Amino acid sequence: MRRRTRERSADGGPQDLPGISTTGRRAGTFCLVLIVVLAAQATRVQVFQKKALDHNSANQRLTIERYSQPRGNIMVAGEPITGSAPTGGKYAYKRTYTAGPTYAAVTGYSSQTYGNTQLEGIYDDLLSGTDPRLASWAVWDEVARRQQPGGDVYTTIDRAAQQAAIKGLGGQQGAVAAIEPATGRILALASTPSYDPGTFAGSSAADQQAWDRLQADTNQPMLNRALRQIYPPGSTFKVVTAAAALASGVVTDVDAPTGAPYPYVMPGTTTPLNNDTSACNEPNQSLEAAMVNSCNSVMGYLGVQVGLERMVSTAESFGFNDARLDVPVRAARSNFDTSMNQSQVALSSIGQYDTAATPLVMAMVAAGVANNGKVMHPQLVDRLTKSDGTSVQVMHPATYRQALSPSVAGQVQQLMVDVVQNGTGRNARIAGATVGGKTGTAQHGVDNSGVPYAWFISWAKPAGSNDVPPVAVAVVIADSDATDVTGGGLAAPIARSVMQAVLGG
Repeated sequence: MRRRTRERSADGGPQDLPGISTTGRRAGTFCLVLIVVLAAQATRVQVFQKKALDHNSANQRLTIERYSQPRGNIMVAGEPITGSAPTGGKYAYKRTYTAGPTYAAVTGYSSQTYGNTQLEGIYDDLLSGTDPRLASWAVWDEVARRQQPGGDVYTTIDRAAQQAAIKGLGGQQGAVAAIEPATGRILALASTPSYDPGTFAGSSAADQQAWDRLQADTNQPMLNRALRQIYPPGSTFKVVTAAAALASGVVTDVDAPTGAPYPYVMPGTTTPLNNDTSACNEPNQSLEAAMVNSCNSVMGYLGVQVGLERMVSTAESFGFNDARLDVPVRAARSNFDTSMNQSQVALSSIGQYDTAATPLVMAMVAAGVANNGKVMHPQLVDRLTKSDGTSVQVMHPATYRQALSPSVAGQVQQLMVDVVQNGTGRNARIAGATVGGKTGTAQHGVDNSGVPYAWFISWAKPAGSNDVPPVAVAVVIADSDATDVTGGGLAAPIARSVMQAVLGG
C-alpha cells in the first residue's frame, strides 16, 4: 500500500497529500547538486580560467579577432610608417610597412605567424584595439567582447635624421642612435643591415620562406644593433674618463700637466699602454692634448688616479650597468666592471678590457655632456592615441641622472669641440655650427685580430648659440670593407650627416 504524508487541514486536522517517495527526494537532490556543480564549472571556466583559455595556443578565436580589422599605426612626424592590407583569408588583415628597412629598428615587426617585437610588441594591445583604454565603456565592451579600432603610437623619430642615418650606414654593419639632449627624445635609431618586416607579416608559405632566409642570414639583419648589441667603445669612452677626472679633482685645469708618465706601464704589470700616434709619446701631457690626440697612456693613467669607485659611479650615471633601461624597448646592459685591479681600470678607462656599450648609451654620454651634465631618460614614444587622435597617454621628459656639474660639463664640452676643431674628429665639422665630438677605434678578437670597431660620438648646435644642442649622436661601424677603419674616417661623416639633418642644413 502506498505510503502517504499528512498535513494539517484548515481547521487544524490532518489532511492527506500525494506522497513523495524517498527515491524521488534523492533524485531531486541529485539534480540540484548537478545544477550547482555545472554552474560552478561554468563559472570556473568562464571567469577564473578565461585568461588562460583565451591565450591557449589551441584557441584561435582571439587571433582571428585580432586580425579582423586594420591595425593601428606607428607614426613618424605625424605620418604613418605602417598600414594594414586585406588578405582574403582567415586572418582578414595583415601588417604592412611603408619603408620597412628604414624603420625596422624602431617598429620591430608584427607577424601573424611569428608574433610581435619592439614597439609592435610593447603596444600590441593598443595597436590591435584590445587595450581597455580605447573603450568609452570599458566594462560593457569587455562583457560584449567588442573590439575597438586600433590606436596609434606617435614616435619621437625625426624623419630626416633617420633617413640620413640609414643612408650613411649604407651596406656596412653598424648602428646610429641620435638623442635630443634637453628632453631625451630619440631622433634616430638605425641598424644595418636591415630587413623588411612586411615580408613575413602574413601566414603564407612565402612569409615563412622570407622568415627562414632572415634567420639563416649570417649578417643578422634582424639584430637591433642600436639597442640590443654592445661593443667596446674604445676611445669614445675617454669622454667619461675625462669627466670623472675633472669631477673628482684629479684634474683641475685641462691645460695643465697631468703628471702622466711616458711610457705608462700599467700597475702590477710590465706592459706599457701604447698610443696610436707619436704625438702622445711625451710625459706629463695635459688633458686637453690627451683628448685632442686620443692618448691612451694619459687617459689610462688618469683612470687609475680617479680610482675604480669614482670611475664606476661616473659610468653608471651615463647609463652603464643598467639592466632595465627601457625606451620603452629594453636596451641591452652596457658594461663597466665593478671589480677590477688597477691595470684593468687603466684599460677600461680607454674603452677596452670588458667595457662595452650600446650605441644608445654612448649617445646618452654625448647628450649628457651637451645638456650641462644632466642625462635625460631616452624616450622613443611621444604619445599614444585612439584612432580619432584622442590621447590615451602622453610621455614627458624625465631626468635619468645628474652625471656632472654644469661647470665640469662645460669643460668636457670644450674638450670635445677641440677634438673636432684640432684633432681626430675633423670629419664632423659643420659650417655654421659648433660641433663637439670624440672618435674611437676599438680593438677586439683574439690578439686584437678582428676588424676594429669604428666609433664617433658628438653633439652640434648653431654657431654662437647658448642653448642646449638640439642633437647628440653615437655611430658605430662594426664591419666594413673600407680601408680606413677608424672612427674619424668611417663614423664621423655619418654623425655629421645626421646632425646636419636635425640642424636643417
